[in-house]
Amino acid sequence: MSFTGVHTAIITPFKNNAVDYASLEKLIEMQIEGGVDGIVAVGTTGESPTLTVHEHGEVIKFIIKQVANRCKVIAGTGGNSTDEAIELTVEAFKNGADGSLQVTPYYNKPTQEGLFQHFTAISNAAPELPMVLYNVPGRSATEIAIDTVARLSENPNIPVIKEAGGSVDRVSQLQAVCDITILSGDDALTLPMMSVGAKGVISVISNIMPKEMVKLVQLANEMNLKEAAALHRKLYPLMNDLFIESNPIPVKTLLSEMGYCADEFKLPMTNISAANLATLKESATKAGLVL
Repeated sequence: MSFTGVHTAIITPFKNNAVDYASLEKLIEMQIEGGVDGIVAVGTTGESPTLTVHEHGEVIKFIIKQVANRCKVIAGTGGNSTDEAIELTVEAFKNGADGSLQVTPYYNKPTQEGLFQHFTAISNAAPELPMVLYNVPGRSATEIAIDTVARLSENPNIPVIKEAGGSVDRVSQLQAVCDITILSGDDALTLPMMSVGAKGVISVISNIMPKEMVKLVQLANEMNLKEAAALHRKLYPLMNDLFIESNPIPVKTLLSEMGYCADEFKLPMTNISAANLATLKESATKAGLVL
């Protein structure tokens, strides 16, 4: 199965401290209408660290059912416990997910051998569900080393990596040692990474501007760098300001301003400050977003 193009790391909307499935349905339909290639369910942007295990599984199940094969669904089922990641991944496979996103275990800081065994154990538990590795050392404190990615890529069930370490150079380093498909994990690096061989993006900004990100990736695939660069420059300030506070605070706030959901979070995530909201809204308006 191919995992290329734009995959939206969709938010998880809440209402009265519970998952707001009516709003989630609207958000999914907006993504489908926007032409995205896939939806990532319960990744970092979906507040995976603060959902209960039960909520985690139920949100993934709901998204799979609502999407109804109109695009791919990659289930965020990683964790710092291998046993828990296996449980969530097997459940997602049974519910019909197209792939799983496996974040590098966070806080416990495993060795490279520990990472290899962690991802391999999950793959062995769900051998028919393709795995997307997720390299995000800024969140997890541990990088998946180039050599470790190369070892893991020998497993036909591990065909993709999401690169969110802020390094365009990693794309070339990976291509020098293996054939794994690379997706940008940073919206602002989508075009630079694709210019040297990445195949798309797992995106935050596509929550609010899916059509624009689909267009950017299309232009990059066509090597129409002039138009791609112009669109990149237009979106770049907003791409950056979506991290003016911890993700997903800014993107969920904008979706609330657009009327798609409440600006409600589960602690320890909190609402955006007034000063940062003003900056964010200014960037959004300049990017062409109607609030």
